Amino acid sequence: MSRRIVILLGAPGAGKGTQARSIMRELSIPQISTGDVLRDAIARNTPMGLAAKQKLEAGELVSDDIVNGIVADRIQQEDCRKGFILDGYPRTVQQAESFNRQMPGDDQLFVIEIAVDTAKLTDRLMGRWLCSNCGDIYNVHSRIPKQEGVCDRCGNRLVHRSDDQEHLIGERFRAYQAQTYPLVEFYRKAGVYHQVNGSQPITRITEEILSLVGTLAPMTPASKGRDAKFA
Repeated sequence: MSRRIVILLGAPGAGKGTQARSIMRELSIPQISTGDVLRDAIARNTPMGLAAKQKLEAGELVSDDIVNGIVADRIQQEDCRKGFILDGYPRTVQQAESFNRQMPGDDQLFVIEIAVDTAKLTDRLMGRWLCSNCGDIYNVHSRIPKQEGVCDRCGNRLVHRSDDQEHLIGERFRAYQAQTYPLVEFYRKAGVYHQVNGSQPITRITEEILSLVGTLAPMTPASKGRDAKFA
């Protein structure tokens, strides 16, 4: 069965997590966050999870091979049989190439960049709050909780991410440009890249993404050949 795969790109604070949750509810396909699957693999003591744990305990970065392996295991699970949304993966062209090798020929891939001016993103990041339990996202500029510091959905405490601080935000933007932004050109050449204006209201962005995913017929490895499509 052909799967519908959505990869969301965008600088920190562009709204990838918020949109992933909305699309997940609309399409009934899971959101796969690299951080979540990494923590799950470690908690379940899978071979890749143990390898990641060793790296982290040694104070080292988790290698691409481990991240690729953990994602590969996750997308084989039953809830991904109709498709899935990737949030935070791939981060590099090397990871994208590895992911492409895992795709069956009839999978449909949609890569959508949520584009926002970085000056706006700084304010957005500094005003962001996350639920410590369900991960729901709030912001003092766009989505204010009904009760200050409390999640509307599950009633748990809202927290700031440790890296949503002004002195770290610029560093995160530079890392995105250097490592992740080349994915735009990679997927543009593949014919599966689309961009939406991330400065619009949240619901409008969701509508545009769903329109792209629901109406466009993307190229697949079967239609153009795996190596040529992702060269």
